[in-house]
Amino acid sequence: MTNQAYSTQIAQVADLKDYVGKELGLTKWVEITQARINMFAEATEDYQWIHINPELSAQYSPYKKTIAHGFLVLSLASKFAYETYAIGDATMGVNYGLDRVRFPNATPVGALLRGRVSLMDCKEIPNGARFKLKMEFELQGEERPACVAEFIAQVYADPNIKSGGMAATQPPDA
Repeated sequence: MTNQAYSTQIAQVADLKDYVGKELGLTKWVEITQARINMFAEATEDYQWIHINPELSAQYSPYKKTIAHGFLVLSLASKFAYETYAIGDATMGVNYGLDRVRFPNATPVGALLRGRVSLMDCKEIPNGARFKLKMEFELQGEERPACVAEFIAQVYADPNIKSGGMAATQPPDA
């Protein structure tokens, strides 16, 4: 298992099935800042003190600082998917849903978070594929991740792109 960020380039939608059970990529670290937490609170109208009030959090929180909303962490799923794989002949992708989401660890303000993405399942559909990704939202210095989710998506092949062109990459220390 690598610790350097990388992405897998897959030539064709039809090749996606060859990656079932394999890690597709690892993102760079993202800092969870108080500004990001506050912006999420504003967008969702979720103003719980544990997220937005450093003074109360320092006094009453077991973490002694604010923590990110669980759904703020989960909102990074599309970004992390985009950064960990690409399919050469894909013309359109659709985020189809989530399955089995868990939040085993809190994400305190100032934490560094990254996504480790693996392909769990892939089924062919007309002109494309429906697939499930396992996404682990790792916290730097923590054994337990902030979130583990199964991300379901569909992708459609562009019939105008001919095969060949992109080669799959492996993790740097594989």
